[in-house]
Amino acid sequence: MINNTLYNEDVKYVAELDLPWEKLQNRSILITGASGLIGSFLVDTLMYKSINDNMKCKVYAIGRNENKAKNIFGDYWNNDDFKFISHDINTPLNLNVEKIDYVLHMASNTHPVAYSTDPIGTITANIIGTNNLLNFAVEHSSVRFLFVSSNEIYGENRGDVEFFDEQYCGYINCNTLRAGYPESKRCGEALCQAYKKQKDLDIVISRLTRSYGPTVLRTDTKAISQFINNGINNEDIVLKSKGTQYYSYTYMSDAVSGLLTVLLKGINGEAYNIANENSDIMLKDLAQIIANYSGHKVVFELPDEIEKAGYSKATKARLSSKKIKQLGWKPQYNIKNGIERTLSILKSLN
Repeated sequence: MINNTLYNEDVKYVAELDLPWEKLQNRSILITGASGLIGSFLVDTLMYKSINDNMKCKVYAIGRNENKAKNIFGDYWNNDDFKFISHDINTPLNLNVEKIDYVLHMASNTHPVAYSTDPIGTITANIIGTNNLLNFAVEHSSVRFLFVSSNEIYGENRGDVEFFDEQYCGYINCNTLRAGYPESKRCGEALCQAYKKQKDLDIVISRLTRSYGPTVLRTDTKAISQFINNGINNEDIVLKSKGTQYYSYTYMSDAVSGLLTVLLKGINGEAYNIANENSDIMLKDLAQIIANYSGHKVVFELPDEIEKAGYSKATKARLSSKKIKQLGWKPQYNIKNGIERTLSILKSLN
């Protein structure tokens, strides 16, 4: 991936944004979920800055699968400014270092099959894992802790607003299997506020929309990820609902530029939506964009029971980007050119 021209353009674009990068100069940054869709692009961006712009930040990338990580980060596996650590965040993390300046907690189950087949792991990563990382940040005198939360904390739109701002709270039936993900993300946010108050830890929270990009895992079962896999495999796009769900989406590099904006410019204790109104779309229309690009058609297929159990019950979840834009953030891609860029990169790698 790192040698792909379009992907490199995305990395370079984010790395050259007008941000207070000096805050990361000669600092140490720990990232959980580093091998994931967003985490891997973030690591690539920070390593680009470290190598090409002499930022010299030390990146500690946390993940569970070392072989997978070597495939992703092989170009700088032996770089002194990069270190991969195989670790399950549900157990306390021990590093033989006195200080970690920034902790970015991104590790979580993030797709429907994982929610339904590993509901315990989904909840514990967002609560026990978050508590372990917050405690780690306190013990290592961290400058700031960033918790990567989700649009799912808003629940179902009550029909009273078009866009969710950071104060909105919709309906979630907590007594269901599927509630494990949004409720544990809510609890993770509450833990951050508790550590801010009780331990005087500087925290910020980013709430990602449904994210996509060429770093998508082939095992990801979110609808957009399945559509992308259909598209690059020259298959019909399989829609497993009526497709009237109306959601916000964010391209990989825009999500990371948002995370970095929140990390470097956000106010202590605040939460920020990372959303792009130009990428809000109904699921059926998203499927059609990919079908048109790949020269195939959209077909309907009933989901199996495992998939169905993991699907979000929200029918309309559009997030306001007003607050993060006040920090100077702006997205680069709308849904159409973001999807086309994703498919172009992935097809070139096949």
